[in-house]
Amino acid sequence: MNVIIFYLLKCLYFMLPGIAANTAPVLVKNIFKKLAVPVDFGKKLGKKRIFGGSKTIRGLIFALLFSLVIAYIQFVLYRYPVFRNLSFFDYNAKWFLAGLLIGLGAMAGDLTNSFAKRRLGIKPGKPFIPFDQINAVLGGLIFILPVFVPSILTVITLIVMSFCFHIGLNLLGYCLGLKKTKL
Repeated sequence: MNVIIFYLLKCLYFMLPGIAANTAPVLVKNIFKKLAVPVDFGKKLGKKRIFGGSKTIRGLIFALLFSLVIAYIQFVLYRYPVFRNLSFFDYNAKWFLAGLLIGLGAMAGDLTNSFAKRRLGIKPGKPFIPFDQINAVLGGLIFILPVFVPSILTVITLIVMSFCFHIGLNLLGYCLGLKKTKL
């Protein structure tokens, strides 16, 4: 396999728990309605909501659950050489902590982005390029540091991959009528 393609797959495999965490709130938005409580509990900082109504306890809970499930699957798969080769670290020893930290980091990145958007007067759902595209990966990378310190190449690769994937998926969602904005 081409070295570049393998490295890209390795980076993608590493961030799968964060991708799952970032996707979870959207996937569960129509279930467990009692947990649809805003993370900021409707509180304001000045005259603006801290995070906004779309950031919920339900989203955070399921983000962490999805992240941990993916990390557990990575732990189970780690016994196979192909998945050991795709791994940056030993999932036998660190799967739970890695899944928890990447999930928390992805959500912290998303909340930080939402906080910044509210302060800047950017409405929920409106684009905030490039931060909408990279916030979760940046949070995941920061939070995973106690378990794994990625190389600069890995950090740059993940940021570029995240940006490109988000743009591509948003355009696809827009073309399919699933999203209201292109970016």
